[in-house]
Amino acid sequence: MTTPDWRPRLIALDIDGTIARMGENEIAPAVRAAIGRAVGHGTHVVLSTGRSLMGTRTILDSLGLENATALCSNGAVWWDTTSASVVKCTAFDVGVVMDRLLGLLPGAVYGAEVTGVGNLMYGRFPEGNLWGELREVGLEEFVAEPTPRLVVRWLDHTPEEMAFRLMDVELPGADWTVDHTIAWLTAGPVGVTKGAELEELRVRLGVEASETLAIGDGHNDVEMLRWAAHGVAMGQAPATVREAADEVVGSVFEDGAAGVLDRFFPG
Repeated sequence: MTTPDWRPRLIALDIDGTIARMGENEIAPAVRAAIGRAVGHGTHVVLSTGRSLMGTRTILDSLGLENATALCSNGAVWWDTTSASVVKCTAFDVGVVMDRLLGLLPGAVYGAEVTGVGNLMYGRFPEGNLWGELREVGLEEFVAEPTPRLVVRWLDHTPEEMAFRLMDVELPGADWTVDHTIAWLTAGPVGVTKGAELEELRVRLGVEASETLAIGDGHNDVEMLRWAAHGVAMGQAPATVREAADEVVGSVFEDGAAGVLDRFFPG
């Protein structure tokens, strides 16, 4: 529990639906300013996102975050802004996962991250869904190499339909979540979550567990919100995410993240 004079030393921020509208790269001025003030106070600001590295770097460059670590692909890929390099990458066998999914989601399209480059695609994604170089390949090439991030878009279906179809399904060697806004599944290596990776980073940075703040809006943020000393859910987050948080604030359309940060780092 926080106190009136509490201030975080490590802030974990989701991107889509938290500091930027879903799939966009524009950050509202109030949110940008609040993040800047936190950085100015010497706080570690960590972007913790389901986005691939290619999608995350755009936001990092926009914010000008230096001497920072970004946790991409739900923590499977760590990017160090100082050395401009991947310092940790955890991958899984996409072939055995595809064996399970292909029969469950007919007509779906699949993307496997090629870290720092883009994505292989099995099927064609709508324009703007993926970042970086995109290459459509056959199934044999698609499953040939491990990946830190597999995404699946089930076109012309709802997220509720996708979640129902995958109810109680286990994917070998992988954990997965379904987005709450579109029929979009993200799978990553088993045991790799935002919360687990943030805990490892927290220890490396020498920050006390009691000095952590996290803000997010999606199912993939639940572990992160529970990990933080103070977890904050955005106003548009589904009920399961709000229940995992200590506080619920305004939506991304209301610059809810800025309101939180302004309390700790007033202008």
